[in-house]
Parts: sequence; C-alpha cells; structure tokens
Amino acid sequence: MRRKAPSDLRWSDVTPRHVWLNRRKLMAGAGAGAAALALGGGASARSLETVPGPFSTDEAPTSFDDITSYNNFYEFGFGKDDPKRHAGALTTSPWSVEIDGLVERPGSYDYDDLLRGVTLEERIYRFRCVEAWSMVIPWVGFELRHLLDRVGVRPGAKYVAFETLLRPSEMRAQRTPALDWPYREGLRLDEAMHPLTLLAVGLYGEVLPNQNGAPIRLVVPWKYGFKSIVRMTLTEHEPATTWNMMQPREYGFYANVNPEVPHPRWSQATERRVGAGLFARRIPTLHLNGYADEVAHFYDGMDPQTLF
Repeated sequence: MRRKAPSDLRWSDVTPRHVWLNRRKLMAGAGAGAAALALGGGASARSLETVPGPFSTDEAPTSFDDITSYNNFYEFGFGKDDPKRHAGALTTSPWSVEIDGLVERPGSYDYDDLLRGVTLEERIYRFRCVEAWSMVIPWVGFELRHLLDRVGVRPGAKYVAFETLLRPSEMRAQRTPALDWPYREGLRLDEAMHPLTLLAVGLYGEVLPNQNGAPIRLVVPWKYGFKSIVRMTLTEHEPATTWNMMQPREYGFYANVNPEVPHPRWSQATERRVGAGLFARRIPTLHLNGYADEVAHFYDGMDPQTLF
C-alpha cells in the first residue's frame, strides 16, 4: 500500500503535453540506461527507469531550464548562473560515498553499489531556499532510510553528518576562503529515516545535471538540498554544519522552513516562485514547506526560534 500524501501524481500528469511527449521519447531508451547502470555506466546514462513515488505535490513543476539555470552550488561560484556555467568541469564518474561512524558495515560504496537493489521513484517536491525563492522539482531517487538500513545503524547513533566533494581543481570557488570547505550538513536520525528524505540521482527522468548536485544529492523537502555527497557519518553528537559555523546568529542546525520565524535580515512569510514571471505576486510560505502533517511531530515542545 502506498500513501497518497499530499497527492499521488506523476510529473507527467501535470507537465505541459509537449514536455511529457518528449519524456516518452527519452524513456524509449530507459532499458539501455538501466543496463548501463548495471554495467557500471553510472552517471553516463542519460535517462532513468522509474516508478511513481508517494508524497508528490499536485503543483506544476518548474521548467527544466529554470531548475538547471538558477541555483546555489557555491563550490562553483556565488551567482545563480555560476553552477550551470562552471559545473561542466566536475567529473562525476567514478564516484563513491564513504559511510562511516556508528554503522555495522562501514566502507566506501561506489555509485553502482548505492543503486544496487533500489527502485528509483519519481517524486514531485516543493523546494524552498532560505533566500525566499522556491521551485517545484520532479526528483528521481530513493529513500535515504533504505541505505541506512542496508549499512546498519548502530545503537547510539543520533545524527547523520554529510560532506560534499572537496576538489578545488574542478570546483573553482573552493580555491577561495569564501567558506570552510568542504560543505557540511546534518540531520537528526529520525529526520534522516523519514520516508520523505530522498537521495536523488535525477530530475525530470534524467540523471542529475552537474549543476544540480550530480551524481547523488540529499533532498529534505521541509528543509533543504545538499549536493554531490561523498561522505555520510553516523554519530552520537550533533555535527557541525557549514552555515551554522559561519553565521550562527543567522543559521541554526535544523534549518526548517518556518514562515513565522524571520531570518534576521528578511521575512520568511512569503516566497518568490522561480519561473512565475517578473511581475508575479509572491506566495505565502507554508509551514515546513507544506509537509507539516508528515514531520511536525519531530519538533513538538522545541523552541521555534531554535529550529530555523
């Protein structure tokens, strides 16, 4: 039985017809793409074989062009178009993720091993940045909890720490002291194990473009996304995270979407939907980005000011 919260649509149901027809052409080669994955082709395959997943919103997805042209990937620069302009330098195959800490089976898992035995799902999630812009993105991926179950979470683990790639030769902004590289994020274990929490390897039915976090990224729809993961550490202690280390007055560990808690320099009550047009009205921001029914219980009794 699959849950239908908040809806159960595929992105092909709500995307303009010409885009859907184009996807059908792409899927004609999905069998070859799946074979390439099985043979170690990894991110070299262009299209992905998927099934519909739960938890999809019925909102129309943002266009592929907007999703891939407007984002934050500071390893390639701080302009919104810098990732698209510079991420082509990133080598994404071969790729491996080190999983260590409080796990039964620590080790280095290569891309094909991470996908072995999983069913890739299409999920249309709302995505909101703390900068108050938002998108609706049709991700392709699998639940993080399946990987954590596979490696075996040991007693005492309370958090999952994530690190992105550190490769200044290809990630040009890492040659500067703009941030304390590598980029780091973290989740409490119950957040990481929730079915909404996704390891994404594609969008719009294709493998992730480099600028969107290829070849594997974290998607937590009531919080944030985290690109190009190379390490996950299960730990007893709350891990240090990049923005909390850099600006603790402005960014906490949890980073939840809460329209009632303003950022110190701007309101979080509304957001601008990317691609809606220059003169489009801002829309109200939903508590926990619209996923409160699923995850609000995680934060019962906690001070909302500590959750932003």
